[in-house]
Amino acid sequence: MANVSESVSDKKKGGLGLSNLNYRTQRIIIIIAFSLIPVGLLVTFSYLPLFNMIVYSFHNWNGMSPTMDFVGFSNYVTIFTRPEYFSVFVVSLYYFAATFVQMGLALYFATLLSFEVRLKNFFKGAIFFPYLLNGVAIGFIFLFFYREGGTLDSLLAVLGLSEYTQLWLGNPDLINISLAGTSVWRYMGFNFIIFLGAIQSISSEIYEAAEIDGANRWHQFVYIILPSIRRVVELNLILAVSGAISVFEIPFIMTGGANGSSTFVIQTVDTAFKFSRVGLASAMAVVLLVIVIFVTLLQKFLFKDKEA
Repeated sequence: MANVSESVSDKKKGGLGLSNLNYRTQRIIIIIAFSLIPVGLLVTFSYLPLFNMIVYSFHNWNGMSPTMDFVGFSNYVTIFTRPEYFSVFVVSLYYFAATFVQMGLALYFATLLSFEVRLKNFFKGAIFFPYLLNGVAIGFIFLFFYREGGTLDSLLAVLGLSEYTQLWLGNPDLINISLAGTSVWRYMGFNFIIFLGAIQSISSEIYEAAEIDGANRWHQFVYIILPSIRRVVELNLILAVSGAISVFEIPFIMTGGANGSSTFVIQTVDTAFKFSRVGLASAMAVVLLVIVIFVTLLQKFLFKDKEA
C-alpha cells in the first residue's frame, strides 16, 4: 500500500499540470489563455483594419485593382485644399447643438425620476425605449413622421397650426434641424439611463440631511446631484460631441445626404464606394479619427480637476 501511495505521489510531482507551477507562472498562463482570443479579435477587426486604412491613405486605389499607386500625402493635400470636403462639417454643428439639448433633457428627466414620482418605472422605460430600437427602424419611423401629410403635419393640424406645416425633409433650411431632433429622440435614453444610475448611487442620507437644513429640490440638484455626477456628465459630453462630429446613421438612412444633410462620414462613404476613390476616402477617415481624438483630449484637458 505504501508503494502505491509513493507511486501516485511521484506521478503528481512529475506531471505537467498548473498545480506543479508556482503562483506567478500560473497567473501568467491563465491571463494569456483568457486574453488570447479577445486580443486576437481586437487586433484582427480593429487594429489591422486601422493600419490598412492608414496605408491606403497614401495610395491612389479604386478598391478593386490589384495594384496601388503610391501618392504620398497627395490625398491629405486634396482634403485640406478643396473646401467642399470640410464644408460638410457645418452640418455637424446642428448635431453639436442637439447634443446639449439631448443631455439637458436626459439630466432633467433623470433627476426628476430619481425622486418619488407616480408611474416613474413606466416613464423610465418609455424614455429608454427609443435607444433599444434599430437605427434603420427609427429612420423609417421618422420618414413617416416628417413626410408631407404625415404625423407631425397631422398633429399641427389638430392643434390648429396648419399654417406652420413645412417640408421638414425637403427644405434645406430645416432638414438638419429635423434630423438633429431625430438624433435627440434616438440617443437621449442612453444618456438618461447613465445619469439615472449615477444619481441613484448617491446616498439617501445626504438628501435627508439637506432636507433637514431646509434645502429644496433645486438646491439638492445644484449642490448635491450635479457635483456628485460631474465625472459622468463629462464622460457623456465627450461621447456625445465625438458622436456629433462623426454622425452617420440617421442622415444616411433618412436622406442619403441629400438637400444639404451630408456629413463628413457620408461623404467619406460616397467617396469610397460611389466614386471608387478608396485612397482618398481612407485619408478622410484618418483625418476624422485625428479630429475626434483631438476633441476628446481637449475636453479632458478642459474638464481636468484643478485640484488634481
